[in-house]
Amino acid sequence: MTDQLHFADSGEAADLAAFLGRLVHYDRAAAVRLQARAGGDALAVFGRPPSFEVLAVRAVRLAAPRATPLDVTVSAGELLESVDETGAGARVPGAVTGPPWTGVLPPQGGWRPVPGLPAPEAVRAALAEAWARDEALPPQHRTRSERDRIGREIWSRTLGDTELPLRAAHAAQSLGFLRPVRVTAPAGGAAGAPAPVALFASGGWLRLSTPYGSVATRQPGPGGGLGALQVRPL
Repeated sequence: MTDQLHFADSGEAADLAAFLGRLVHYDRAAAVRLQARAGGDALAVFGRPPSFEVLAVRAVRLAAPRATPLDVTVSAGELLESVDETGAGARVPGAVTGPPWTGVLPPQGGWRPVPGLPAPEAVRAALAEAWARDEALPPQHRTRSERDRIGREIWSRTLGDTELPLRAAHAAQSLGFLRPVRVTAPAGGAAGAPAPVALFASGGWLRLSTPYGSVATRQPGPGGGLGALQVRPL
């Protein structure tokens, strides 16, 4: 029997579709892992856009608590095709054999706040500086190897007084997680305010959290590396 997802509203469906669309843009064969608890009213969607070396997480509110748990890896493209924004629902596609990252997810708990993260404006300024450096390359130097070299240098830098690599913020921006939050202006109109961001740590992972989603990356050192990762099924 096909598992149907019923979202809290059409906005949740649209946001999920936008997230999946960005993943498919970077990788047409992208897979996502879906998790939801029995009795829970949220669906966690995990993806890994190539090149960024981070895991992206989008939480989607459900219309009602689930009667049964869900934990499956599916094609991001097939899930995207099934999303019905008007009806605020989607069909869970058949399971696929996912890439290795789908078996290694960040911890479900134990997250503690990490100080030292710059304000959202400073984060965007750091990203703009990085992009400007790439664009400033003269035509004769705009080779793949040179751009990859600059990319490794730029995106491995850390943000503020934290150990979070700039590539994590780059991924959050590229996936639409750092877009402004719409607020009501005093005159009754709507204005954009910087999306609040926060940094958390747990078990060797760092997670950059915004109202639209999170990106998580494994910290280097004794607590990091594939040898220290644990598979934690729902």
